Amino acid sequence: MAKLDILSDPICPWCWIGKAQLDRALSARPLHPFVLEWHPFQLFPDMPAGGMDREAFLAKRFGDAQAARAAEDQVVRAAEEAGLSYEPTRVKRLPNTLDAHRLIHWAGIEMRQTLVVSALFRAHFTEGLDIGDAEVLVRIGTDAGLEPELLRRLLSTEEDREAILTREAHSRKMGVQAVPTFIVAERHAVPGAQPAALWEQVIDELAGQAEAPGTEPQQ
Repeated sequence: MAKLDILSDPICPWCWIGKAQLDRALSARPLHPFVLEWHPFQLFPDMPAGGMDREAFLAKRFGDAQAARAAEDQVVRAAEEAGLSYEPTRVKRLPNTLDAHRLIHWAGIEMRQTLVVSALFRAHFTEGLDIGDAEVLVRIGTDAGLEPELLRRLLSTEEDREAILTREAHSRKMGVQAVPTFIVAERHAVPGAQPAALWEQVIDELAGQAEAPGTEPQQ
């Protein structure tokens, strides 16, 4: 097996697109060696705890509507190429994602990380839900098989907040400045939303290394 560490944020459209492209490759190579683990990285670490109105945020970030629209059009085209339907105006509010990252962390303990990550992307980009809202997070976790009352209790506390922030700070210190960032077999960093064909090539190369004479299969 080969570890695939993924640094991502559930409000990052390129992370959503990158996951869709990776999913296509994994479906095309069902015997792939990857074991996925998701790691926290806040796209906007200074986002207020209660989030921001999306239009207000875009105005602050881009300065004018034309620049914001050009950036969104690029994302829409990339989403379509990945087989996703993205309508930016569905998203009314951009949340602080620290609690979403806590949920992803807890889901990892129960081996349900990718289910929760997928649901967070869907909730934000497709349903336009506020994934900074505790009840939305409880619903997502419950649908993935986590215990709702435990999630409500944990989300009402500071549990694992500092641990998430420490992990993110470590990633930034190691040079990660943008997401998605994929780390293959704890050795090779692959930045950005890469096409499915690239991931198929990576999988084929890993399979070839495992089968080469004189090498040991990966565990």
